[in-house]
Amino acid sequence: MVFQSSSIGYTIMGKTADLTVVQKTTIDTLHKEGKTQKVISKEAGCSQSSVSKHINREAKGRKRCGRKKCTSKRDNRTLEKIVKQNPFKNVGEIHKEWTAAGVSASRTTTHRRMKDMGFCCRIPCVKPLLNHRQRQKRLAWAKEKQDWTAGEWSKVMFSDESKFCISFGNQGPRVWRKRREALHPRCLKSSVKFPQSVMVWGAMSSAGVGPLCFLRSRVNAATYQEVLEHFMLPAADQLFGDADFIFQQDLAPAHSAKATSTWLKDHGIPVLNWPANSPDLNPIENLWGIVKKKMQYTRPNNSEELKATIRATWAIITPEQCHRLIDSMPRRIAAVIQAKGGPTKY
Repeated sequence: MVFQSSSIGYTIMGKTADLTVVQKTTIDTLHKEGKTQKVISKEAGCSQSSVSKHINREAKGRKRCGRKKCTSKRDNRTLEKIVKQNPFKNVGEIHKEWTAAGVSASRTTTHRRMKDMGFCCRIPCVKPLLNHRQRQKRLAWAKEKQDWTAGEWSKVMFSDESKFCISFGNQGPRVWRKRREALHPRCLKSSVKFPQSVMVWGAMSSAGVGPLCFLRSRVNAATYQEVLEHFMLPAADQLFGDADFIFQQDLAPAHSAKATSTWLKDHGIPVLNWPANSPDLNPIENLWGIVKKKMQYTRPNNSEELKATIRATWAIITPEQCHRLIDSMPRRIAAVIQAKGGPTKY
């Protein structure tokens, strides 16, 4: 073991003693004079690592050392503007547009600057586009229902159709956005109603789920009334027994047709008034999401295998899951009011 000694301190090689006030002052003075850490450690009588740690500790809060950034604040503002205008472009496309604006930077620098600004690459939320009139109607509906309790919502049978595809892997393009921008209009991917696929009708309440109906053709008023006759009524008996209930459906043409309204009235079934383009208010949409998530690793080869998988997954949905979704209705109402009728996280 080698010992070093001096008039102002000592160091045991391999072990660094605590720096004294005199040593710290010596290090600061010599560092300001531009001496190397090796020279400073010899003069101060301490290890080079102690000198380095002291200098770095003192440098905190000061102007950042190191190489100067290759982009200016103006360049960074240009990049942020490009990302916000084209949030669905990939890094390569954004980099190409940024350099075309006269900025000299690598693709890696482009990606780093985007991350420094808080942009993250995420799968976009899929929400229907709402016009001003629809937002106002959603807001009015939410204010009308804001005093409903979870117990009152438990008397509602929620229903809807959903599409199921053989492949669940294609989630589409991603979007660059910052935290809390998931519902920003420029970061949303608009949904398309009833695309060509296997369509399923289902119903749920806080007591559980009803039987599924696979729709073979385009749903018109006559077809939908058959669904109500052979699937909705049995679901009501299963979920509510002899108790009263309110039926919920969206404003699809087959649902809002005059013939359908007459059918429901003739059968004595009260219908819950519902705002247009509001899947985020319907808890069965979340239930469809749960089913699809459970099915994401299945690989059905044809439509019949797909239907069998859907039936099997639907059958293991528990009443507890449904009850939790129904209990979220007051929070959904509050979210719509807070968003002033706009889309919510649900």
